Amino acid sequence: TADGSVIFAKNSDRRANEAQPLHHSPRRRHPPGATLRTQYLEIPQVAETWEVIGSRPHWLWGFEIGVNEWGVAIGNEAVLSREGYADPGLLGMDLVRLGLERGRTAAEAVEQLGALTERWGQGGSCEAPGQPFRTYHNSYVVADPHGAWIVETAGRRWRAEAVVDRGSISNLYTLAET
Repeated sequence: TADGSVIFAKNSDRRANEAQPLHHSPRRRHPPGATLRTQYLEIPQVAETWEVIGSRPHWLWGFEIGVNEWGVAIGNEAVLSREGYADPGLLGMDLVRLGLERGRTAAEAVEQLGALTERWGQGGSCEAPGQPFRTYHNSYVVADPHGAWIVETAGRRWRAEAVVDRGSISNLYTLAET
């Protein structure tokens, strides 16, 4: 904005009657060797996770959108590519929550999204039980009070670009190839 503020907004294109209650997780310390169950995978837990609040489909571990105690906000959108999917893998909504729990700044959250995507891949149904199977790769807007990033993924690959002036994501890839 003209005064240097960062504005973050996101809508959800989930099914109209799919409830998305707010979920709060306090800051926590975790013992060495602890693991975490995401929607489809069990992965190593970090030593400390930040306090978060997010909107999540009622049946899902991860978030469509959320914010953490440091003012980092993340939202995702589905994108389709020719890259394969991990079976099982992390959902984009798992990655939103993980980025918030593990990133003290937008840049740290971007690094978390990228590292987790590379290690675990993306895959699994993104629809509620009883709905047709659907999966996709993800793009994200990651912001904090000092700036924002756009992150796009395909399979285990990812690319991030700092937002200059303004930025947005949709259901198509938007970052230029380098």
